[in-house]
Amino acid sequence: MSDRWVAVLSGGLSHEREVSLRSGRRLSTALRSVGMTVGEWDADSRLVTRIQDERPDAVIIALHGGEGENGAVQSVLDMLGVPYVGTDQRACRRAWDKPTAKAELARAGLSTPDWVVLPHATFRELGAQAVLDALVGKLGLPLMLKPDQGGSALGARVVREASELPSAMVGALAYGDTVLVEQFIEGVEVAVSVVDTADGPEALPAVRIEAADGVYDYTARYTAGLTSYEAPADLAPEVAARAGELAVAAHKLLGLRDVSRTDAIIDQHGVPHFLEVNVSPGLTETSLFPMAVEAADRSLGEVFAGLVEKAITRGN
Repeated sequence: MSDRWVAVLSGGLSHEREVSLRSGRRLSTALRSVGMTVGEWDADSRLVTRIQDERPDAVIIALHGGEGENGAVQSVLDMLGVPYVGTDQRACRRAWDKPTAKAELARAGLSTPDWVVLPHATFRELGAQAVLDALVGKLGLPLMLKPDQGGSALGARVVREASELPSAMVGALAYGDTVLVEQFIEGVEVAVSVVDTADGPEALPAVRIEAADGVYDYTARYTAGLTSYEAPADLAPEVAARAGELAVAAHKLLGLRDVSRTDAIIDQHGVPHFLEVNVSPGLTETSLFPMAVEAADRSLGEVFAGLVEKAITRGN
């Protein structure tokens, strides 16, 4: 049991506010179960003053999207000198920008689907149809479109016919000014969570994801019953090992800290392909990180209590 006083940051003003509040509530309950005193704090205009006045032993970031994952909140916590659980500001920025993360892993020799990045202005300046035709000529079909930044699959869509591209592009651009377009790889979708331990980053058991309509989008992620999960994923031991190695490699190469979750596709040959990494994994009732923790015969409260102690030891 622990007598630490911890503030869990959730909410905020991103598109993922409601999901973040659910994550914060679940994490707070888990921490109280191991004896911690917990404050559930919204990331709003009162946050800086509240931290300065109340000085928790540590802060845990349960924010999803926006300032909670792009390094902004981390920068403020660094300035305030308060220990926090999670990746530091610089590594957050690398992971938050999906093309940057993919490029770093590709340079290291890890597999990730081929991609193109298209700012909104490109379509206006060079002609939308000509750009879309060139895109299909380069990457072929099917394709996965998503905003270059953000989470929870907001704005993400699989395109199997060229005629679907314009509407999919508009949908992705509703969540940002730039679209990441990837070759779509058919296969088994898995999420592999990583937790830092005294012996280094450890991959938890992979979770297999199977959405009812074949696309693990925002609705499928956070609506009970629309997606089935398998934790641990029923994979051949060597395939499971490769998926874990990919997630740990992403965690290390991008300089992530404490926790992360790598999303990957395992193709028909058993090869995992990196899709993206999340520095603040969801902790809701349908989220993947808690499933992986449970599959590893651990508890959410114990995992984060250990990370709180690590954060306090290292300072901020």
